[in-house]
Amino acid sequence: MDQRQKPISIIDSIGEEIVRIITPVSICMLLVVLLVSILNNGSSSTSINTIATIAYTENISDSIWDKFQGAVLNSLVFIAVVTIVTFALVFLFYLGFTNFLKYYMGFSSFLVLGFMGGEIALLLIEDFSIPIDSFTFLIILFNFTIVGVLAVYMSKMAIFLTQAYLVVIGMVVAYMFTMLPEWTTWVLLIAMSLYDLAAVLLPVGPLRLLVELAISRDEEIPALVYEARPVTRDDRIPEEEIAVRRRVWRDTATVDSSNSSPELSVALMEERTDELGIEGIGLGSSGAIKLGLGDFIFYSVLVGRAAMYDYMTVYACYLAIVAGLGVTLMLLAVYQKALPALPVSVMLGVLFYLLTRFLLEVFVVQCSLHLLMF
Repeated sequence: MDQRQKPISIIDSIGEEIVRIITPVSICMLLVVLLVSILNNGSSSTSINTIATIAYTENISDSIWDKFQGAVLNSLVFIAVVTIVTFALVFLFYLGFTNFLKYYMGFSSFLVLGFMGGEIALLLIEDFSIPIDSFTFLIILFNFTIVGVLAVYMSKMAIFLTQAYLVVIGMVVAYMFTMLPEWTTWVLLIAMSLYDLAAVLLPVGPLRLLVELAISRDEEIPALVYEARPVTRDDRIPEEEIAVRRRVWRDTATVDSSNSSPELSVALMEERTDELGIEGIGLGSSGAIKLGLGDFIFYSVLVGRAAMYDYMTVYACYLAIVAGLGVTLMLLAVYQKALPALPVSVMLGVLFYLLTRFLLEVFVVQCSLHLLMF
């Protein structure tokens, strides 16, 4: 007797999906912590000027209230710029400038890998006294950068290579963010979490508008997004059923106020089946999980900033971020709605940082001084 197989849900493979997305996030955070430990020499001082510090430059002699006010002002300016850029992206995508956006993203990746990555490479070469001449260094850096741009945007390559370069890009940008002033960094992390929440859930949120436009046009948004390897779908599921799931999800997603961003949110996205023209998108099919590279960056910034203090704080922040990401994925499975990935993880990370730095560390140090063991 022919029996139709039960539809596959993310619940059936949630453990595997969590591992596949947490592994690259953990690698990115580890690399940033290593860079901070090697290059910062235990110093929390910063020396870069960016759009995130254009409104206020933090000085050691400033009062705590002045630092807080300045950090809030810097964060507001940064959020305003991000909002304007995102709406510009929506407008250009609406006008059909998809190729332009793709080339722009590729150029941005070239700058990140070539200039920012090259700067970090020079610092490592100087720190470890690696013998290499300028010509050889430029040749290696140029080839590394070109391959990275091709892997991420311009051609089809092995998914492992694409994933590796996305982790490297996230690591490079995150390390640069850790060089911001301390107060600005922490306030900016919280501000970006709130922005992610608003941009995804509000009816006029730019990230929601961007995704809805992509769904209505059946187009892929040019963006830096890490795609985990999808869980293999059972070949016995009829293609007709997959097509029905696809249509139902799209009809729901068009009117759903919880659609997420490919830049700063985690969601179940599409799984293409060669040239068949069938896409399994969202909850009802076994599509792969995609996590925006912005999440990689701000997770890593948090642990990188914690690494400037001590490793006990790093460990606590890491556990909090992973727990928050796991909670987000579980909520995604339960409510079957795309959710922003920053708020839960960042808020838990900041909370654990404060608790570890001002409570747990004091307790552990006192226990050690008095030779108390548990």
